[in-house]
Amino acid sequence: MHRPIDDPAPGPAGSPAVPHARHAPLPFPDGVPAPWYGSGAPDPALVDPLVLGALLDRHGWRRRGGAAGRYARWTPPGPGAGGTSLLVPESREFPDCEDLLGEALTALARSAAPSAREVLVGLAVPSDEIRWWRDVPHGPSGAASWTVQEQLRSAARQLLLAGALAVRGRAGYHGTRRRRQAQAVLEGVLVGPAPGGRGLTAFVPVDTGRSVAVRLHHALYAAREAIDYQRATGGMDAFDAAVAAGVSRELTEALVALVRGAEGARVAVAWSPSAGVPDGCAARPEPVEFSPGDLPVLRAAGARYLRDEPSVPVRVTGTVVRMRRSGTRGEGTVRLRVLAGAEVPHVRAVLDEESYRTAGHAHLVGLPIRVVGRLESRGGFRRLSDATDVVPVQVDEAERDRLMKSLHENLDFFEEACGGED
Repeated sequence: MHRPIDDPAPGPAGSPAVPHARHAPLPFPDGVPAPWYGSGAPDPALVDPLVLGALLDRHGWRRRGGAAGRYARWTPPGPGAGGTSLLVPESREFPDCEDLLGEALTALARSAAPSAREVLVGLAVPSDEIRWWRDVPHGPSGAASWTVQEQLRSAARQLLLAGALAVRGRAGYHGTRRRRQAQAVLEGVLVGPAPGGRGLTAFVPVDTGRSVAVRLHHALYAAREAIDYQRATGGMDAFDAAVAAGVSRELTEALVALVRGAEGARVAVAWSPSAGVPDGCAARPEPVEFSPGDLPVLRAAGARYLRDEPSVPVRVTGTVVRMRRSGTRGEGTVRLRVLAGAEVPHVRAVLDEESYRTAGHAHLVGLPIRVVGRLESRGGFRRLSDATDVVPVQVDEAERDRLMKSLHENLDFFEEACGGED
């Protein structure tokens, strides 16, 4: 609420003097849009004043007194705050609580402070906040270059994806497995850059993404401990145990991308005040720091995960989308769009002559096939080795019609005994 700090008005009888809640907030200048680009400030009736206070404190707003147990006065962080302040009741029992909250939220929506936007996001979408910082040289006026900002965003997304993959299943190397499901979880994540371009904040919605934030939190600490153990003893054994906490090749590669080209990097997690602290986690976790000296260990760990991840026995059901062999007889290669049996979108398999013919006939009549084999980690779990027991799978008429339509629409991609790469 924009109001001089030393201009109180009498409150209700028996209460401290506060600006009257029903006074209209100062209008925003004509022709100047409010900096908050959401669909309006959150509904005051749905805002918990304790959550609002916790978010203001997290984002650097300063409490300037107020009546204990009744209300608090908050001013924004940084220089130039002037007399701008927010009055936030400490509970809904305070007189005119909802009106005071409405004025505070309106003032936040009109504030140019980046922290005001982050507070509003935290209120509108209860979220765990994940923050990244990279120590990189300052550009003109303290801004970071386009390349530096892109590196930060790319590394941050890789780390979130590594956390989402670890939620789906523990593995030293995920490859293409589980990737679509993990990416789907990240669709609701919101992002807000820090001033200067050297920091980034992701708002991970609690209802869909808390497990990702928790897993990433544990994985970062486990990676830090494994790096310290290797640098102290020379042993890589700690990285084997760290897989259970969510560490993987994907996570080590993301950390390499975050640190490379910087003097150092930090990642911190802050839990949503409305959802509380997850079980097994510290209330205020310290940022996890990484430095260029960690890069050789992270690269070695990633190579170790790639080398040691075993192949997986599977029974895959899929539709044939491509066929290729060098002649009119003999074995050939098929590419399947996976319907069931493996958490990958496509696999390739080399089939003997009889199995290859079975796959071709099934495709021509619009039927998927089932095949048994081992999903190889080399190449990202895209290849099925030792493929056997190829049989057509019966489907209902509607699905068969859809498959036949797909065949006729994609004849150019059906390569029976012709050239072209898979």
